[in-house]
Amino acid sequence: MLDVMLDLETMGNGPDSAIIAIGAVEFDIDEQKTGHGFYVHVDLESAVKAGGIVDASTVLWWMKQGDQARSAFARQGERMEVALHLFSEWMAVRGAQKDVRVWGNGAAFDNVILASAYRRLGISAPWMFWNDRCYRTVKALHPDVKMERAGTHHNAVDDAISQAGHLLAMMGSNGEVRGASVTAQPACEASSGEAATSTVVLDLNTKGQ
Repeated sequence: MLDVMLDLETMGNGPDSAIIAIGAVEFDIDEQKTGHGFYVHVDLESAVKAGGIVDASTVLWWMKQGDQARSAFARQGERMEVALHLFSEWMAVRGAQKDVRVWGNGAAFDNVILASAYRRLGISAPWMFWNDRCYRTVKALHPDVKMERAGTHHNAVDDAISQAGHLLAMMGSNGEVRGASVTAQPACEASSGEAATSTVVLDLNTKGQ
């Protein structure tokens, strides 16, 4: 069984929120390391045409973020259906639908929003619903295990890598808590620059903790 940390950047908090970026990284709890990463920027107009909802309060929230995080709005992105197919292709390399656990930051956020986008476009999601996992729940249970972020906060792939590293710090190979902090490594030197501005898939071989 393989684990994938998913992170979305969206224009709302509801299940049908418009998606502007999909980031993910594979990781292995037994071997305590991360693997390849994925990033795709989504064209906002396409996301809305595909049924995504833009929430005014989230727009105001984005306006308060840093320049690097807000730069996502100045880039050309992939159409929503193309972005979903790209993510599905990346996931298919990781394993069969039933063999990949997908972790999101909140039981009702990343996984639910992405699955909803797949459903609206009539595309099968590349994981099974029973393999949904919640990183936020584990984090709440172990507040003593700290993480130092690397890369750009609210860049989807950097956030996915940070969260995967934090989860590995909280869980040993047998699910035991590791009482140490972890410094997450950005996807690569280009994570906050070239990679963050890319509108295509990134297959980044990140180094584990």
